Amino acid sequence: MSSTSPLLSLPGAVPAEGRDEGVAAHYGDLFREQRSLADGKGFVDLSHRGVVTVTGEERLSWLHLLLTQHVSELSPGQATEALILSAHGHIEHALYLVDDGETVWAHVEPGTREALIAYLESMKFFYKAEVADRTDEFAVVHLPAGSIAEVPEGVVVRETAHGRDLFLPRAGLEAFAGEAGPAVGILAYEALRVESHRPRLGFETDHRTIPHELGWIGSAVHLQKGCYRGQETVARVHNLGKPPRRLVFLHLDGSEVHLPPPGTPVRLASDGAEGRQVGFVTTSARHYELGPIALALVKRNVPVDAELLAGDTAAAQETVVEP
Repeated sequence: MSSTSPLLSLPGAVPAEGRDEGVAAHYGDLFREQRSLADGKGFVDLSHRGVVTVTGEERLSWLHLLLTQHVSELSPGQATEALILSAHGHIEHALYLVDDGETVWAHVEPGTREALIAYLESMKFFYKAEVADRTDEFAVVHLPAGSIAEVPEGVVVRETAHGRDLFLPRAGLEAFAGEAGPAVGILAYEALRVESHRPRLGFETDHRTIPHELGWIGSAVHLQKGCYRGQETVARVHNLGKPPRRLVFLHLDGSEVHLPPPGTPVRLASDGAEGRQVGFVTTSARHYELGPIALALVKRNVPVDAELLAGDTAAAQETVVEP
């Protein structure tokens, strides 16, 4: 089926581009939409994300061997997140999970589910677990924290401090939108994600990112569980060293018209715009209260109080991951 959401037909919908293509960037008023989310109102269409399920009596014990998170005793309804790493400890996949007592439900980044499923299938061996791509059947919808919107009966919910992710039957997406509005675009959702310093696969990560750099230790990586691929790197960096880079939050100069796009070089302000690059912007956004903001990866030895430049834009940093 088409990856384009039917909710793009709602009044004012402007399609998103890039990795979030297929859903609305906004519905005509970015800051109003952000305020709605912050006030616990509205919903976000995340139907472009992949949905993967795992069933079978050994589903949790099997996933426990593959994921960075401790999931062998995951209680029904308990939300968690987990990573899959390469043999060298680099992040390959991020999964946002919940188990309903019979099935593990996960939503993943757009365009990643095929590779994820291929890896999981290659690791099944004799375990009693079945992996399925449910993206054509189910759409992810986000309700913000504090929302009083009614969840349709039988819908699996993944509840976190930031809100509830619903695994909604696609056939019911338009009807749900009519009941749970107003619709909020992905740009508003992303602005609040940046504000809360939450990393995202493919945005804050590149081919050599390890979990420590993004603050994913604890929330997505359990340090007291058994072996999994890449675990040696996780343990070594945690016990013996520091990651080479660290995630920072940037307050950008609000007088600039254009946001620095992802990949924009970050330099020390004292070195000027032609100085040595010490990092790069990963996500930038316009926030309804904070103004222009961004997340960036910088070298670990960049002083935490140093003024920075994101391209030509002045940036004051806040520490997300300690150096």
